[in-house]
Amino acid sequence: MSDIPGIRRQLKIQAGGVARLAKENGLYRKEADQLKLKRDKLIVDDAESWDVKNATRMIEESEKMVIDTATRLEKAADVLGDLVVRARRLLSQFVIHTIQVLGEKESELAKDPALVKAKEVLEAAKA
Repeated sequence: MSDIPGIRRQLKIQAGGVARLAKENGLYRKEADQLKLKRDKLIVDDAESWDVKNATRMIEESEKMVIDTATRLEKAADVLGDLVVRARRLLSQFVIHTIQVLGEKESELAKDPALVKAKEVLEAAKA
């Protein structure tokens, strides 16, 4: 039972990290799309070649960040998924002699805010 507070803390930390990375990834995708529109406008407006090259470089940097955050998000989501499984396993391993106490522990597990939040964040990140 002493591991439960540690697991809850790790669930909160990992869920926060996955949520942050998902948000970052979305922002970088949006930025790359906006930069592409800006570059296309520069080309249509017959801007200087330096401006077009600079816009292209900025797009490449944003696309690299999209790839980087997607990779980090995937790894963080895997860690969070493993942690959710571990939390379920840990909480279900308690041997309790009375069915009433066991039922209370199971319902407590199902309602645990850290576990519920972690599951929600994990589902949102995988979508």
